[in-house]
Amino acid sequence: MSTKKKKYYVVWLGVNPGIYDNWTETQLQITGYPGAKYKSFKTRAEAESAFGDTFDEHYVKKEKKTIIPEFDKSIIIEDSISVDAACSGNPGVMEYRGVVTYTGVEIFRQGPFNFGTNNIGEFLALVHAAAQLKKEGNSTTTIYTDSRTGMAWLRKKKVKTMLKKTNSNVKLFKMLARAENWVKNNSIENPIVKWDTKNWGEIPADFGRK
Repeated sequence: MSTKKKKYYVVWLGVNPGIYDNWTETQLQITGYPGAKYKSFKTRAEAESAFGDTFDEHYVKKEKKTIIPEFDKSIIIEDSISVDAACSGNPGVMEYRGVVTYTGVEIFRQGPFNFGTNNIGEFLALVHAAAQLKKEGNSTTTIYTDSRTGMAWLRKKKVKTMLKKTNSNVKLFKMLARAENWVKNNSIENPIVKWDTKNWGEIPADFGRK
């Protein structure tokens, strides 16, 4: 029987910044904390070393790596951005972001939000990207997503989630309502394309926490 490898978590920005040896304690430091910054490491030594650095030194470096090395980049539309969400549990702590597809440079990030779902994050990421491009007057840049559900909600202009509204996720539901209202009152001209994970690997906006 395999044993799950232990991880150590560095919280640079949270309720109580520090190093934690379990996800439960880490969640208490980041849940509901605006702009929380944290990352997991394989050993305590790595975590202790990282805690002496800034969050950007460990996050930005990863983002600037070549994102699509496994296949011919000509398959992918260069003028594009990619969006994705991550959720620890279902429901659980959720966040979403958008990146430049070819470089992985982050364009926007929202969260973490308490008591959300991955589908909600994927939908919000799509709307965030579409709204930002529209504000910029950009109707040509392609938006990649690996979420069929997010695309369906966007197409139908209606969120169909089983998640219940609680005191813990009031802010998230307000964001959902605003996003749904934006979709109903705005046309989206930018192409929205399903990312082919099977053949292309993880979408560049993936949080890498699988």
